[in-house]
Amino acid sequence: MTETALRQIPFTDAEGTERTLDDYGSPVLLVVNVASKCGNTPQYEQLERLQREYGDRGLTVLGFPCNQFMGQEPGSMEQILAFCSTTYGVTFPVNQKLKVNGRNAHDLYKALTQTTDAAGKAGRVEWNFEKFLVAADGSVQRFRPKQQPDSPEIVSAIESALTAAGR
Repeated sequence: MTETALRQIPFTDAEGTERTLDDYGSPVLLVVNVASKCGNTPQYEQLERLQREYGDRGLTVLGFPCNQFMGQEPGSMEQILAFCSTTYGVTFPVNQKLKVNGRNAHDLYKALTQTTDAAGKAGRVEWNFEKFLVAADGSVQRFRPKQQPDSPEIVSAIESALTAAGR
């Protein structure tokens, strides 16, 4: 899939408006499937820190709530947004809940999961907080759920993508 095609796949934001990755105007996006009741939920704090640190340079973190992993995101959008805001001070966009795996996976995730991780493995999202870094040049890097958002590998990838985009 080309970068242009990936950036033009429609999804629904928290307010019910259809959007695409292009609509955010950022050359670099970190797409993450999130959940409020997961052992990885504290990663919201690091994701917000990345948004604050690199947002002015052209990074947008995009959260996509998903309830496919042991029902760890059962709430309504209103509950999810309130949790993100009050618990972690999240300012990055959190979009409508969607499916990331299986026959009913959202088209955005069908495209993203074609990307291999550092071990060369593509396919299903393993768990909540799997991260996909979409760069301006069309490349996508995949980071598995246990890898912390502020890990040297992810920070380096973000910085490289922003530099490559002239940011």
